[in-house]
Amino acid sequence: MAPIWKELTGITLNVIELPPADMYTKVLAEHIAGTGAYDIININIPEGPDFVKAGALEPLDPYIEKYMNPADLEDFPEVFQPGLENAGYGGKIYALRDDGDAFILYYRKDLFQDEANQAEFKAKYGYDLLPPTTWKEFQDVGEFFTAKFAPDLYGGAIQRQEGANFFWFIGQFSGNGGQFFDPETMKPEINSDIGVQTLTEMVKQNEFMPPGVQKWGFAEVLSAWLDGKLAMVITWPPIGRWSAGYGTRVEQLSWIPETKVAGKVGYVPMPGGRPSLAGGFQLGVSSDSKNKEAAYLTLQWLNSPEISLQRVLLPYALRDPFRLSHFSSPLYRSAWDEAGEYLDTLRSAQKTGQREPVIPGARQYEDSLERAITAAFAGSDPKEVLDIVAKEWEDITERLGRQAQIDYYKSWIANDPWLHKDLL
Repeated sequence: MAPIWKELTGITLNVIELPPADMYTKVLAEHIAGTGAYDIININIPEGPDFVKAGALEPLDPYIEKYMNPADLEDFPEVFQPGLENAGYGGKIYALRDDGDAFILYYRKDLFQDEANQAEFKAKYGYDLLPPTTWKEFQDVGEFFTAKFAPDLYGGAIQRQEGANFFWFIGQFSGNGGQFFDPETMKPEINSDIGVQTLTEMVKQNEFMPPGVQKWGFAEVLSAWLDGKLAMVITWPPIGRWSAGYGTRVEQLSWIPETKVAGKVGYVPMPGGRPSLAGGFQLGVSSDSKNKEAAYLTLQWLNSPEISLQRVLLPYALRDPFRLSHFSSPLYRSAWDEAGEYLDTLRSAQKTGQREPVIPGARQYEDSLERAITAAFAGSDPKEVLDIVAKEWEDITERLGRQAQIDYYKSWIANDPWLHKDLL
C-alpha cells in the first residue's frame, strides 16, 4: 500500500522487516535506547501490555477523536473492539486490531460424504461420519481415515514443530473447561486435571497424524493438505483461501504448491466450542516517533474499512478478515465458490473464540508452556511437565509483581465477556 499512500499524500513509507521474535525484542530495545527508529509498530496481540507498560506506545484517543469516523470503530467484531483488545490499558486505546486470526477446521467434503466411508465409520463407532465438533469425535474421525487410507492419506495433521503449539492448546484447554489462573491469586491452573487431559489428548492425536508430525511446521501441513494427503487440518485462515486456489499463482506465493483439493473443502469451527484466536496483529504509534500525527493518519488509512478490505483480499498479505464489513463484503464473499461459507465460519469462530492471555509477560508464560508441550510430544509425562510449567508461571508472576498481574488478569477477563464466562 506504500506507493498508493505516497501518491495520495506525498508521505514515503519505509517498511522494516523483522523476524517475529525481533518484532518484540528489537522494538523494545529501540524504545529503551530512545532511537525513534519506528513510527508505526506492528504488535503481536499478547505483547501489547508489555509495550504499554514500557511506555513504547502513544495513546491514540486524541487522534481517534479528532480524525476517525466513529462508525469505523463500530465496524470491529465484539472480540476485536478496542476497549476489549486494550483491556487493562487504563481505559486508553493504544492500538487498533489489524488482523483476524481464528482457527477453524478444514475438512475434505468428498471423503466425509462418501457413502462407503459413512457406512464403515458408523459400523465401527456407532454414530454418523460428520465434521467433528468435539475432541473425541476428532480423535475417532482421524483414526478412521488413517486406518483405512494410510500411507496414501492420513486422518489429519496439525503443525507440531516447537514454537507455536500453545496456540492449539489454549482453545482445546478452554473448551475442556480449563482456566489459566485463579483470578484472585494468579495461582496457575495449567496443571489441573483439565490441563493434563488436554495435553494427553494432544499427544494421542499425533498417533493418527503422519509419521514425524512433531517436526512439521505450517509449510509441511500446507503441502500435505494441498496435495490431498490429509482428511482434516486445523490452522490459520490463509489455508482456506489457498485451498481454493485463490490468488496462489501470483509471484509472491510461488512457494505454495498447486492445490488438488479445490472445490472439495468444507469449514467448521475448531472442535470443543472454543476456537483458538491464535496470534493476530494490532497497529500502534511509537511514543518515540518524530512524526506521530502522520504515523497515526497512515495507520488509520491502512486500517479503514475500504483500504483494509483491499488488504485482506490480497492473497499474499496474510491479513485475515477483522472488520464486520469484511465478512459482509460481496466482493470477498464471491472471491471463490465457498468464500461465503468460509467467512461465516471464521466469524462464528471469533464469537466464541479463546484468546491468548493478553497480560504483561504473556510471551514468557507461553514460552514455558511451549517447552512442556514439546517435551510431552517427545514422550515426557504430561502431568510432570505441566507441574514444571505451573512453577515457572509462579516465578514469572512473582517477578512481574503478583498484585499487578492479578489486576491485569481480572481486567482482561472482565473486559471480554466471551472469555471465562463462569468467572463474571
